[in-house]
Amino acid sequence: MMMKTDGCSDWEVAKARNSVRLMFWTIGWVLTLALAAFGPKLIWNFQTALTILAVLVNLGAGAGMIMANGRHLRGLDELHRKIFLDTCALTLGAGLVSGLSYELLEDVRLISFQPEIPHLVILMCLTFLVGLIAGHRKYR
Repeated sequence: MMMKTDGCSDWEVAKARNSVRLMFWTIGWVLTLALAAFGPKLIWNFQTALTILAVLVNLGAGAGMIMANGRHLRGLDELHRKIFLDTCALTLGAGLVSGLSYELLEDVRLISFQPEIPHLVILMCLTFLVGLIAGHRKYR
């Protein structure tokens, strides 16, 4: 992928490259997750070897995404790193507190359905997005 570097510092180019790398690893992880989730039923009729391979590929893509995220974080300046880490702390807290409370609702029979992980993931993604936007607005 070609990036325009006219008038950009080496740091800005590295930051953009890290962001693009993180984006590709994230997309790859999501696609391999979809393959591992839907492939057994829709593509290969629950063949164990293919399912194990899909899960292992997904774990590998997840490891790559985690490493790309760390590289991206290390490439940020102090302010962007602070915003990112504050957002991560907010997301972790919201996910942990909400997830445990959500599970508790079923245990004490206040809800009749079983709590689902995707609900928690959606909450955490939205919390991260809102926290990131709020952090950038705060330090504008």
